[in-house]
Amino acid sequence: MTRTPKSPAHATVLTVILNWRTAEMTERAARAALRAMEGVAGGLNIVDNDSGDGSFEHLRAAFAGDSRVQVIQSGHNGGYGAGNNVGIRARLPGGAQPDLVYLLNSDAFPAPDAIAQLRDYLCAHPDYGIAGSHIHGTDGETHVTCFRFPSVWSEFEGAAHTGPVSRLLARHRVPLDPPSVPARVDWLAGASLMIRSAVLDRVGLFDEGFFLYFEETDLCRRVAGAGWLCAYVPGSRVEHIGSVSTGMRGWERVPGYWFDSRWRYFAKHHGTFGAALATLAHLAGAALWGVRRFVQRKAPRSAPYFFRDLVRHALNRIIFRPAPAGPHDRREQPAR
Repeated sequence: MTRTPKSPAHATVLTVILNWRTAEMTERAARAALRAMEGVAGGLNIVDNDSGDGSFEHLRAAFAGDSRVQVIQSGHNGGYGAGNNVGIRARLPGGAQPDLVYLLNSDAFPAPDAIAQLRDYLCAHPDYGIAGSHIHGTDGETHVTCFRFPSVWSEFEGAAHTGPVSRLLARHRVPLDPPSVPARVDWLAGASLMIRSAVLDRVGLFDEGFFLYFEETDLCRRVAGAGWLCAYVPGSRVEHIGSVSTGMRGWERVPGYWFDSRWRYFAKHHGTFGAALATLAHLAGAALWGVRRFVQRKAPRSAPYFFRDLVRHALNRIIFRPAPAGPHDRREQPAR
């Protein structure tokens, strides 16, 4: 298939921001995005994922009269992917299909040229279907947001937390040190991500079977399977607070939807046997870490009950294969 570069001046961008009960933060992110879209053709869709706390009304009033912005009510909390799909399907204000879709977290704030940097990269590199930004915290510290696809070996390496194992399995380690120049990666975190509409037309939108986590991993995997590449573009800089909506940093116990998403990803791309093998590899790595932890008297690195919940979830999926819980059972925020 021949892919012809398109002039940035003629490429339209649809920015989509998903809100869940963080209306003021979302408004701040949207205003930062609008500043970054000055000189960029396109528009902005804000999707409220059925917050039920007045967020929708707040955001609609905040952007009333701005023809560049649509504030949309999803009608139900279907998760991160489902909420973003609502914004993507709504298209640009006026109904036109954009050339590029830019996904921005509600707690992420792009630099003035961040969106244009991603647009220009994709326009100049027609074999790339996805491009993502350099993400940093409020303290300027770089966040790790580019990765390899998870595998059975990566599950063992990640759980073992042991230098010799990590060196031996370096080619399978999922997190990548963020490069200083644009580089090809397997997948990128969804805090600031631009995707060609033509790619979404080809592979489909987010899989709404993922409520939260692994959905962008799955999308990038499908994009790669269709022959498109994924780029990390460090010149596009975005400040990200992180975990404001999910409360992930304060988890006392890993929620069920994380286990659902992990299993769904491995089963979808490696089969049920592959998902089970990945779980066994994780447990084997954890056993190795447990020995090291006992000998060296190190602190635990996993949430309480994590391994019990991991085993229980895997057995349920292998033996009973229950359907994932519905949105009414998972009330956490669908945005990272």
